[in-house]
Amino acid sequence: VRAALDNSRRKIRKMLVTRNAAERLAIADLAALPFKAELVEPKEIDRITGSDAVHQGVLIEAEPLKPKRLDALGDTQLVLVLDQVTDPHNVGAILRSAVAFGAGALITTARHSPQESGVLAKSASGALEHIDQIEVKNLADALGQLHEAGFQTIGLDSDGPAELEKTFAGDKIALVLGAEGKGLRQKTRETVTALARLDMPGAIRSLNVSNAAAVSLYAARKFLSED
Repeated sequence: VRAALDNSRRKIRKMLVTRNAAERLAIADLAALPFKAELVEPKEIDRITGSDAVHQGVLIEAEPLKPKRLDALGDTQLVLVLDQVTDPHNVGAILRSAVAFGAGALITTARHSPQESGVLAKSASGALEHIDQIEVKNLADALGQLHEAGFQTIGLDSDGPAELEKTFAGDKIALVLGAEGKGLRQKTRETVTALARLDMPGAIRSLNVSNAAAVSLYAARKFLSED
């Protein structure tokens, strides 16, 4: 919530906040905020969100951030691309890792990708406000544009021919991850610069897509920092 309040691009319509939460967010005067804000009891937020939801005493109603176009991609060495990853919890967690490791953008498809929601925002823990989200209609075309812009596009695949760490090259990397279960689509596999795997010596040989994204981002950032 603090990140959303500090984001000039975020249009907030309304906020409900408890006295304790307002103090924690350092909001001294609700009337001074540029949107409607009400001081309420925790049970009022419980009534709206459901008693099982964890709201920490504050709820905001806001408009979704408008996704950017690929040609608006800023100057960055690292981006993350999702090939039809649909679970909002996973996408939120991936956004959090992307921001933590300094990725410049998260690229998703216009279809078969979750829309911004409370579930996604909560999983992202404020990361929604700190990274460009780019939406494309055709992922293969977008990967081609990234390649033309100097990015090495690497698709994560459990059967990839080489370890991820031994695949990195150049000074711009786009990591491409598919949905759990079906993985990368065939067209995506054919379009990326390289396919690579995460080697796991333990008894469990696969990771949740958000965990795989975090490990991959760490490895890519380490390579780019040393290059």
